[in-house]
Amino acid sequence: MGEETIVKERYELSLERIREMTGEEAAASSFADYFHRTAEFILMVNQVYGELRGKKELSMEECQERNAALYGDILPEHYGESYGNPAYAVKMLGDGYGQMLSFLYSEVRGLIPLAYENRLEDMTILQETFIEVYNLFTMAAADGAGLPGEEGEDGAETAYLPLESRVKETLYWYASDYCDRMAEYRVRECLDPSLDFAKRIIMESDLTDLTYLYRFGEYISDTELKTAEFMNSLPEETVALMADTYTEGYRRGFEVMRRDLSKKSTVVIRYELGFERMIRAAVENFRAMGLEPVICRTAIHSVNKNAGRSAGYHSSSPNRQYDYDHRYDCALYLDKAFKDRKTAVLRAAYGKYRVLAAAYAGPAVVETFGQDGFRPVNRKECLSLTEKQEKLAREMASESAQVSQQYVPGDETSFTIIAFPVPEIGERYGEIFREIIRINTLDYEEYRTMQQALIDVLDQAESVEVKGGPGNDTRLRIALHPLTDRERQTNFENCVADVNIPVGEVFTSPVLKGTAGLLHVGNVYIGEFQFRDLKICFEDGRVKEYSCANFEDPEEGKRLVKQVILKNHDSLPIGEFAIGTNTTAYQAAEKYGITEKLPILIAEKMGPHFAVGDTCYSWAEDSPVYNPDGKEIIARDNEVSLLRKTDLSKAYFNCHTDITIPYKELGDIAAVLPDGTRKYVIRNGRFAVAGAEALNKPLEREE
Repeated sequence: MGEETIVKERYELSLERIREMTGEEAAASSFADYFHRTAEFILMVNQVYGELRGKKELSMEECQERNAALYGDILPEHYGESYGNPAYAVKMLGDGYGQMLSFLYSEVRGLIPLAYENRLEDMTILQETFIEVYNLFTMAAADGAGLPGEEGEDGAETAYLPLESRVKETLYWYASDYCDRMAEYRVRECLDPSLDFAKRIIMESDLTDLTYLYRFGEYISDTELKTAEFMNSLPEETVALMADTYTEGYRRGFEVMRRDLSKKSTVVIRYELGFERMIRAAVENFRAMGLEPVICRTAIHSVNKNAGRSAGYHSSSPNRQYDYDHRYDCALYLDKAFKDRKTAVLRAAYGKYRVLAAAYAGPAVVETFGQDGFRPVNRKECLSLTEKQEKLAREMASESAQVSQQYVPGDETSFTIIAFPVPEIGERYGEIFREIIRINTLDYEEYRTMQQALIDVLDQAESVEVKGGPGNDTRLRIALHPLTDRERQTNFENCVADVNIPVGEVFTSPVLKGTAGLLHVGNVYIGEFQFRDLKICFEDGRVKEYSCANFEDPEEGKRLVKQVILKNHDSLPIGEFAIGTNTTAYQAAEKYGITEKLPILIAEKMGPHFAVGDTCYSWAEDSPVYNPDGKEIIARDNEVSLLRKTDLSKAYFNCHTDITIPYKELGDIAAVLPDGTRKYVIRNGRFAVAGAEALNKPLEREE
């Protein structure tokens, strides 16, 4: 009997058992609703699976009805009574059981994308795990073994529950036993262009018929529909310009960093659904460069997810609170044994796919912005990491990165990132979209010349002082690396439109010792979170204290900063100091009232910014980097990254989070020379360097 036949039999047997569940009352009655509703969800996905395999054609209305049925349970309007909501699960099932069964329900929801991709064995594994947990409850109820459950009116025990430890053990072994399959497939799908589920949809569909969006198996909202509709309204030359800017930035990144693109043959495209017309043109451009795109979905299983990160194609979330509530589901199974197992699986997987890994050139990312800011609610019922688990999570991320770097060295790859707005940005969406296209295609040479004028002043300094304007308390001193040969060396990279689109910024990796002070921003978006009154204090280049005003309770604000900005580290070094020069982007943002909605990709070009975590050169510090004027950028290391020479595990944090002070909150930026004199790069919020005067024109128009 072939393996495929065995999987089909397992799948059918599991479905038969799940059908029986819907008519049983074998578990404690307070758990019956959970098991019945989850079983009915699985059967609904199975029906969709059958329709997909039968290639049933659906109208737009039918597509929308199916999508609403699959995702409706976790939409905000229904989330209050969803077992995907840990708070509701705990209310109905009790503390302990509630969190575990909400985790299981969240994993079971992964059946949706698996069904669309025809990954039958993975679907079978989830269904068998659900049955295994159900059996624990039915056996406990039948045998009268385990924990006393509910009581009848006379106080007599009428049902028993399995020990919580038994349920947790089952879920632990689900994650651990199948980690080898889940993690290995994740490595492959990020490298292997033959896994072309999404690529075929993009390249073969009639993109004027928006039902194509429902073929991905993702949640489809008005955002995706209106974005795709708008893309279809654009002239062919505009779409070509968008794709050309994106792919040329990628090619230019290899050129600027003096890396050999001809040795590579694949590129990973990451984007949000709705932009397929541009992505199709980009695929053709990359193929003309000799690169075959890999387009994989963002991670499905908990063992492959990273809190707050979507590495792959995806749609807008049906419910960001749901995602937030499940960000630490790994708390159920994360221990040292699991960490070691996953690292070993990744090492074996990269070894297995080492030829594909060697061909990989790096990611090309399309970001979106304009969505309403997300202010999360912290629920005490959600799973959370202990201090020991936080340490294990950091170690696992570090070890995973080391494995990846072994097979995909950072000094052999590049990347590019570009961003476009989505319709939620407002009624002037079309205008804003076209303005962003203009900003993404500003004159490369003009900015390069003006930024070089700034660098020529900054390279005279031993430190830089940054002061906020009225209402902004920023007071920071940035220590710079000493230049031993000013004719051949520089501290700042002249960054124009290559890997980071749009232009422009000049940036450096500061010396940590002597870098100190307060960073303050009134409002800033970091990822999908809007931080208010964010303050971070640095001492010798490391985060010492931090706060934000997002919650009435200051401790909740600190926890949000630690999670989103520090990535659960107790402290991080400052990895980058930069001066953004794209005053045109700033003027447009103020004109349309979208400054606070811009992604960091654009916002970092609209004022000085600071990154905590790794430097911009992490994992590639030993590869020389040069500016267009031929000078080598020597500020590629700091005291932490240098630890790679003695203890690699202490050198990297595998994060780099940018925080920008907008021009309107900025006072002065001064280059402090060795004799103590100051040369102003920015004075009272305006550029003060000869040769860079044109950067002030957009700011004057804004006034």
